[in-house]
Amino acid sequence: MHKLDVLPVDETKTTGRLNVEKSVRQRYAAAANAVAPALCCPVDYDRRLLEVLPAEIVERDYGCGDPSRYVREGETVLDLGSGGGKICYIAAQVVGPTGRVIGVDRNDDMLALARRYQREIGARLDYHNTEFRKASVQDLALDLEAFEKYLAENPIRSANDWLQAEAHAEELRHAAPMIADESVDVVVSNCVLNLVHEADRRRLFDEVFRVLRIGGRAVISDITSDEPVPEHLKHDHDLWSGCISGAFVESEFLAAFEAAGFHGLRIVDRQAEPWAIVDGIEFRSVTVEAYKGEEGPCLDAHHAVIYRGPWKAVLDDDGQTLHRGERMAVCARTFERFTRPPYADELIAIEPHEPVAEEDREPMNCRSEQTRDPRVTKGQSPRETHLPGNECCGGASCC
Repeated sequence: MHKLDVLPVDETKTTGRLNVEKSVRQRYAAAANAVAPALCCPVDYDRRLLEVLPAEIVERDYGCGDPSRYVREGETVLDLGSGGGKICYIAAQVVGPTGRVIGVDRNDDMLALARRYQREIGARLDYHNTEFRKASVQDLALDLEAFEKYLAENPIRSANDWLQAEAHAEELRHAAPMIADESVDVVVSNCVLNLVHEADRRRLFDEVFRVLRIGGRAVISDITSDEPVPEHLKHDHDLWSGCISGAFVESEFLAAFEAAGFHGLRIVDRQAEPWAIVDGIEFRSVTVEAYKGEEGPCLDAHHAVIYRGPWKAVLDDDGQTLHRGERMAVCARTFERFTRPPYADELIAIEPHEPVAEEDREPMNCRSEQTRDPRVTKGQSPRETHLPGNECCGGASCC
């Protein structure tokens, strides 16, 4: 892995939101028109999926991971900060003609690069399933091109014009959201979230959660640090636009997904060697996968799960401890979640012999360590006795 020496820090610069956005916009606009090696983090892509991409797109990609490895055929994929479109065009081949890929970026130069080859790549694939839209990744409801059209027709010359423009933007978000609620199967991003100002990050994760369908997931590759980034590094917006100063502390990166409501978080990839070292702080690429589950009350429908191991016990995202080998009582909502990835292979699901109607389900405490009496799930009344017959002795089908 590539490892950088300590970088010089200019403490005269500031990291207000406008300065951060300006420095990121200028640096990546330049990188869309000329290769910027300092923005690259070594990534091994599937070379077969690069064959249909023009060299210009391959060379001007500035990611730190490959979240496209985790998308599947037929899915609708949203790429945040899609840049020149490299991950979008790779994902387009994975999801195939029945899938769909939407790239979102607010940098005009990057959007122009991605759109330049859109028809050409579609023709090579023999299907067209990609599109590129202009928006901020922390505001996926506002179509910036539609808003810019309004501004061109209604230029701002006064405070009242400004207020009217804000009201129109809010109307666009609600009446015609660019990315609708629960419309995406998987959200990917490649080294973009760290470029967003810290004040906007909670909204960013909330937006990712909003647009995902129930059971959908986010797969995010980003730069993280092993220690908190000190203020004197955050005050240099060149380091920020270079994916250094805005890096998440590894544990805080995962905590941001949790705070937005995600569950089933996994670190699916992590660089062994740091990509950069600044003032002794190590910066490396990490890819996290996180799922969106159904929300609502915890109602008892007599379900149970058995944790297979190898750990003696594990704590789920609702705060419930699952003990290895024991029938743990779970609510209907949690049971449905546990029968899907990433849990399904780790647990044995036990459904009740007699389903419990929704109107008969009672509230239960999802944070308890309650075990489920087998008699509850079996529901046998009166008690039965059933012994194996002679057919099970010595035959090939004997259990």
